[in-house]
Amino acid sequence: MNEKKISANNSVPTGTTKDAVLHLSSYITGKAIEKGNLLEVRSPYDQRLVGTVKLANASDAQQAIELALKGGQRLTRYDRFSILDKARLLLMERKEEFAQTISAESGLAIREARYETGRAHDVLMFAAMESLKDDGQIFSCDISPSGKARKIFTTREPLLLALCITPFNHPLNQVAHKIAPAIAVGTPVILKPSEKTPLTAIKFVELLYEAGLPPYMLSVLLGPTNEIAEPLVKDPRVEIVSFTGSVAVGKHIASTVGYKKVILELGGNDPLIIMEDANLDTAVTLAAEGSFRNSGQRCTAVKRILVQESIKEAFVEKFVAKAKEYTCGDPASPDTKVGTVIDEAAAIYLEEVVKKAVGQGAKILLGGNRKGALLEPTVIVEVPRNAEMVVHESFGPLAPILGFKDIDDAITLSNSTAYGLSSAVVTNNLDWALRFVKELKVGTVNINEVPGYRIESSPFGGIKDSGLGIKEGVIEAMKCFTFVKTFSMPW
Repeated sequence: MNEKKISANNSVPTGTTKDAVLHLSSYITGKAIEKGNLLEVRSPYDQRLVGTVKLANASDAQQAIELALKGGQRLTRYDRFSILDKARLLLMERKEEFAQTISAESGLAIREARYETGRAHDVLMFAAMESLKDDGQIFSCDISPSGKARKIFTTREPLLLALCITPFNHPLNQVAHKIAPAIAVGTPVILKPSEKTPLTAIKFVELLYEAGLPPYMLSVLLGPTNEIAEPLVKDPRVEIVSFTGSVAVGKHIASTVGYKKVILELGGNDPLIIMEDANLDTAVTLAAEGSFRNSGQRCTAVKRILVQESIKEAFVEKFVAKAKEYTCGDPASPDTKVGTVIDEAAAIYLEEVVKKAVGQGAKILLGGNRKGALLEPTVIVEVPRNAEMVVHESFGPLAPILGFKDIDDAITLSNSTAYGLSSAVVTNNLDWALRFVKELKVGTVNINEVPGYRIESSPFGGIKDSGLGIKEGVIEAMKCFTFVKTFSMPW
């Protein structure tokens, strides 16, 4: 293979990704780290070298904090809008370049990577729009017998410094969802992306610099957990930690973060509940899209398909036929619908949980085969309610189908796991829909849609082991990256 050094700021022509290796660096407020160990990033599909990243160390982390707190030119609302809007336009000019990088380093099908660039565009667009708004309130004080002729006003001010830690499964959009709202309110960020998919994150940071973001507003650091993530999480100068990732790591952060704000988005075990009055074509489409898109690697993917017993047989027949359309293979091919999971270890784990379910009596109707990190979309029926793949989150293209008797049973089954992120219900019965909205212990209930449906500005987040109930999404994240200051004046 001929390796070709390319700058992250230069376009990669379509079709040349396999002939290019990105050589990138961690950045401390706009300055690339000159020395450091190299992290090799390899394709989960064929193990080719996709890029290298210079790693930071504990000293770099401390320097990033100090330079961010030192600050620089204070950005006006218009400044923030202009930067975010220019970044949006630059991203669209280079959307194919970003999509190719996402697919290469994560193993996601190129069609999914292209879709993700569109979502990141929306994040930047909404953040730019919201940066121009003021959500302050005014309270008149002469509204009670003990009141005075005064008015109380509120305004929001940025936090001094945020730490954002992002996962591998949406290498661009997860990063955008944290950085863009922080920029919109003027809060400096130190970004620690996943070491499994760092190339897209670094390219996005470079794009923001190019769009005019002052260097002190953003650093991106890759390096050993004990030198980068843990010290930053614990440092009292960091006023908020926003983390998306596993339950175990999230709970560890919660126990060590200290006296500061924390946002935890920790995954889910989201059900798609199909009632007997459902339109089966709609139900089948939602089940397939929810289970297999993004290789099933979404916290809001359909992890359990719950079908009322009276229509289960008819649903399964149609669903298997639909699932056969989700071709699995080379992520770079436009015909591939399902690429790899993040690495072979993840695929082996998924293969094992399928085998365990089969050992408990489940039956594989489609798929189940693995080659390296490539796992076929898998349809499984007769899955016991205590099977590992339905009790715990299975982060891959698995579609376990469970039956239920009635709406009471459906609600009990849905609420039976430790997670509480999202859910979806397929029904045309308004009374049933309202019961699910009221009784499902989750952060989101979508009727006749997939669990993950949202727009990038709407509130998003879960409860129980899915999070602390603090919402993300552009508008809610902007609130989290600020504090409310109250003042009053005679009136």
